[in-house]
Amino acid sequence: MFGRAPKKSNDLKFYEILGVPISASQDELKKAYKKAAIKNHPDKGGDPEKFKELAHAYEILSDPEKREIYDEYGEDAVKEGMGGGSHSYDPFNIFESFFGGGFGGGFGGGRSSRSRKRQGEDVVHPLRVSLEDLYNGTTRKLSISRNALCNKCKGKGSKSGTSARCHGCQGTGTRTTSRPIGPGMVQRIQHICSDCRGSGELISERDRCSQCKGKKVAQENKVLEVHVEKGMQQNQKIVFSGQADEAPDTITGDIVFVLQQREHPKFKRKSDDLYVEHNLSLREALCGFQFILTHLDGRKLVIKSNPGEVFKPDCYKAINDEGMPHYQRPFMKGQLYIHFNVEFPDSGFLSPEKLRILTTVLPVKSDKRLPDKLLAKCEETTLLDVNMEEEMRQKEQQRQREAYDEDDDDPPVHQVACNQQ
Repeated sequence: MFGRAPKKSNDLKFYEILGVPISASQDELKKAYKKAAIKNHPDKGGDPEKFKELAHAYEILSDPEKREIYDEYGEDAVKEGMGGGSHSYDPFNIFESFFGGGFGGGFGGGRSSRSRKRQGEDVVHPLRVSLEDLYNGTTRKLSISRNALCNKCKGKGSKSGTSARCHGCQGTGTRTTSRPIGPGMVQRIQHICSDCRGSGELISERDRCSQCKGKKVAQENKVLEVHVEKGMQQNQKIVFSGQADEAPDTITGDIVFVLQQREHPKFKRKSDDLYVEHNLSLREALCGFQFILTHLDGRKLVIKSNPGEVFKPDCYKAINDEGMPHYQRPFMKGQLYIHFNVEFPDSGFLSPEKLRILTTVLPVKSDKRLPDKLLAKCEETTLLDVNMEEEMRQKEQQRQREAYDEDDDDPPVHQVACNQQ
């Protein structure tokens, strides 16, 4: 026993956490902590926060100097480091000091067991969405099938919760075989152990879990609600953390949905802006127009020209705040750009009478006619229809052929060394 003086502080928190009286000896503190820590260890399904509190309480009370400060002035004094230095601690280090990093032949020992866990793979799914989905937002309910730890044996695979190490692979899960491939040459091949199927452990037939048959996992169907928010982009990811396939001693990976936007027949998207094409007749381009554009949310927008405004071919007009919503700021929107194309009438559409009327209406740069004497000295030409894209393709092919022919005809290069005088 300590034989302690009357307590001056009213703080009994650490004693209450460990369930001991203020007069408890060091042996009583150890026994109380050991019993409560085993019960609350996270690897045994205990409360992680309670486990931390127990370690912190024992770390303070097991140190005579810190305990004296705590009894005299309370927890705040210990935190301020009065005579006891820093109180930083690792709850698993304290637990491992009792059990040497393991407990009961299979109890993981906290931090050391977690460090042995491997990272599970993420599962990636493409999610096809329309431009309307990205504009308005939507929710998809998707059913997935995954491996989940058996709820009957808690992923142990056995009724007793124990297993034996595979003697065939010595618990490594793999075997190495050798075969000669030539004189003095041997090839070593590593493959999964056929006895334990790569698990490194064996479970007897009688001890196997009746539900998962010793596999430790079972197929599970799960429905995920995937929320596509307004303004999301092509290839943006929606992540469900820790929802991929489960496996023993494995940190479960994520399920990742990657947005794939289907092409829209009318609207094109560039960042937060929208683009749409509209064709005007020559009459509309000169005399004015109006038409209705149905937006991605179903609203009807009236698009019209200003009185007297002339629209030239290949021109753009913009409408503010009618583009895509900004991601996570849906009340802000980009621009809606309309690209206007002017369709001219075919040849022969205008009669001589209509042409005379147009010449009196349409402006000309100059009223002067070219003099006949000047025209007599000029050569006449004929305008031909041409497909510029096809013309450029053919010219490029011709240039490549000519360059190839020139390479074949080049004479050998004679190099002459210059002697320095």
